[in-house]
Amino acid sequence: MFNRVDHIGVAVEDLDVSLELYERDYGMKLVHRETVAEQGVEAVLLDVGENHVELLAATGPDTPVGKFLAKKGPGMHHVAYQVDDIESALAALKQAGLRLIDETPRSGIRDSRVAFLHPATAGGLLTEIVQPAEAH
Repeated sequence: MFNRVDHIGVAVEDLDVSLELYERDYGMKLVHRETVAEQGVEAVLLDVGENHVELLAATGPDTPVGKFLAKKGPGMHHVAYQVDDIESALAALKQAGLRLIDETPRSGIRDSRVAFLHPATAGGLLTEIVQPAEAH
């Protein structure tokens, strides 16, 4: 069902300070920066081989990432798996008994289509399903 790990999402307090760490000290290359108003985040993607690290900064305290930061502080927020057909993947996951946060895909970074699985039925970790723009 999953093709590969697409990215690991990391919630950060200050995007620019964190970006400096990842670029300067970790040697990762910034490939994209975007505000996703629907999700209440400013996000950057950094290359790590064929995968990415996504740094997420909340656009406000009442957003999902804002609430995550208030409760848990900075750190790993989610893992994202890439699929070719997000509707089929969501149907299979629902059939398997997993709890979907998103019954239908929504817009993600770089025009991808995304949906999230609830951590309670996904091994305790927020899980994102990603269909890249070129796959739809």
